[in-house]
Amino acid sequence: MNPAYRAEQIRAAEAKAQVIVGDHVLMRRAATALATTCARLLVDQLGRVYGTTVVLLVGSGNNGGDGLWAGAWLAERGARVLAIAVADSMHEEGLHALRAAGGRVVDTAEWAHAIESADLVIDAIVGIGGRGGLRDPAAAVVQLCVDAGQLIVACDIASGVDADTGAVPASAVAADVTVTFGALKPGLMLMPGAQHAGIVELVDIGLEPWLTEAPELHVVQASDVADLLEPPGPHDHKFSRGVVTVDAGSPSYPGAGVLVTGAARYGGVGFVQQTAASSIPIEVRFPDVVMNEPITDHRVTALVTGPGLDGDRPSAQRLGAEHPVVIDAYGLRRIAADSDLANVVRERAARGYVTVLTPHEGEFEALMPGLDGDRLKRTRQAAAHWNCVVLLKGATTVVCSPSGVAWAVSVAPADLATAGSGDILTGLLGSMLAAEEARLRSQGGSVSADHAAHIAASAAWLHALSARIAVGVDAKPVTAEDIVLALPLAIAAVRAGEV
Repeated sequence: MNPAYRAEQIRAAEAKAQVIVGDHVLMRRAATALATTCARLLVDQLGRVYGTTVVLLVGSGNNGGDGLWAGAWLAERGARVLAIAVADSMHEEGLHALRAAGGRVVDTAEWAHAIESADLVIDAIVGIGGRGGLRDPAAAVVQLCVDAGQLIVACDIASGVDADTGAVPASAVAADVTVTFGALKPGLMLMPGAQHAGIVELVDIGLEPWLTEAPELHVVQASDVADLLEPPGPHDHKFSRGVVTVDAGSPSYPGAGVLVTGAARYGGVGFVQQTAASSIPIEVRFPDVVMNEPITDHRVTALVTGPGLDGDRPSAQRLGAEHPVVIDAYGLRRIAADSDLANVVRERAARGYVTVLTPHEGEFEALMPGLDGDRLKRTRQAAAHWNCVVLLKGATTVVCSPSGVAWAVSVAPADLATAGSGDILTGLLGSMLAAEEARLRSQGGSVSADHAAHIAASAAWLHALSARIAVGVDAKPVTAEDIVLALPLAIAAVRAGEV
């Protein structure tokens, strides 16, 4: 996992580190990393650094100092470096270093020409302390970069993006690459800020010993997912690997049952059972799935319920089961509208059982009507209110446990916005939960809410990877069924360490 910290946590760690290493060492480390990335991009694009033109957009704070020092590094290697000051003052030592290396500050009349002639632009206007959108002249300069179609590298975070929430209240830089220092920031992962970050490169500048508080959220990495996808061992059998019950689909919505069940077959369990009506064509599609004779004993290790249901399903009896439960779609609207079912769900945690709710924004509104705030804040509040793990689906998926532990998954392609995609995630998540519950039961334990949040975030990450594989390098259109078929390829890639 990769932790992301709030701006105040980062600044506190920087203050402590500076006492040990000196006031300017951190800035020089950050600037060197920024310059190195820019040099690599220039070589990739043009085959050289010498003779290229780099434009710095410089604000008044330390973020501007990072940019100026990076500009000095590039100027020493033969780049023509031009600085545009969008504030009344600049970091003095950084400015001195830039000028000493041969860079210069351009007058207002030269701004447009400088940007048009640039091979690369470094955004060093404001850093993680910035609040609110950019104002002129910064906003006007950024628009010049957009009009010129320039390659932009952001210093720490794209200017105009809130580092804590990802909010973009007005004008902001849309970077192609962001070089961020010391630790990730939530605003790099949460929409709409994630859309402004481009490719994020995290650089270690030595803050880790002082980042001692709990992070604001965690970001899923391939290694987190791999830990949950171990292949079966020589002593495993179908029941030891876990049993997932799928209560999804109906004669009105048979496809939901097919998609949930299809995805559940790949999440690590050894036994998938479907309790939907026999008219749903699942036996023919998946002859390995057991139909209509559900196992109800202790061998069941998770339940998935909700997609494609109608009538009085899921029932209070089913939701009171003594194993992890994933509720989606119609099931979410049922518990939102039925206070008795809602109480059953809330009381599960007190009995030691994990519940995961997986709403999209419309379903979230039914669960938490009128709730304001950014996605992370709202998801945390919903998790505490329902005493459940809540996975809020979207371009950035946010997962929170009732304790406040949070995860973000910001790698999903827009191709996941297709009918049935959420059903696939639900089935995959239920299966991964069932497999992990079975493993922990064999050791005398069970899945906790915080661990379930980790599993849910990993399922969302794997779901996104499957979509990317389905789309492929030729960007072909995909349907939900294509994503299911890509799941084994995604799991194989994760297990092989090829992601």
